[in-house]
Amino acid sequence: MILIALGANLPFAEAVSPYDTCLRALEDVAKIPNLQFEAVSRWYRTAPVPPDPHQPAYCNGVARFSGAPDPAELLAALHRVEAAFGRIRGVANAARTLDLDLIDVNGMVRDASPPLLPHPRAHQRVFVLRPLLDVAPDWVHPVLNSSAAALLDALPPEAARGIARW
Repeated sequence: MILIALGANLPFAEAVSPYDTCLRALEDVAKIPNLQFEAVSRWYRTAPVPPDPHQPAYCNGVARFSGAPDPAELLAALHRVEAAFGRIRGVANAARTLDLDLIDVNGMVRDASPPLLPHPRAHQRVFVLRPLLDVAPDWVHPVLNSSAAALLDALPPEAARGIARW
């Protein structure tokens, strides 16, 4: 199982909302070689992390794929999709037109060279875990050996503040 988180909180172009950007980006991600699309979560409106009153809310979701891609090649392909949607890498946690995070690739554990797998902060993020449960309710973190539901329950209650259906 391959899990990819999608998020955006800035419009890509005039009249292209973050929600529309995520939908269009998902279409492009589904065309990446060695990936077979299986499911996408509901879309969620989430507060920026860390909290930033100057940033708009994010649209977040998680897509599930199958296949056997090379993780480094897959990450490079995701970065190309981000760039096609106007993603500019710069300041950490800045608002963005698109963010694609590789959460898991078939339970692989990589602690050196990009990508790190599983995603090193996925277990700390409501905006990843909540939609992940929609598409992979039985997913278990391959390092922590905890289910997504248990990881979500372990987060402080304030972490879930501001999450709602898009």
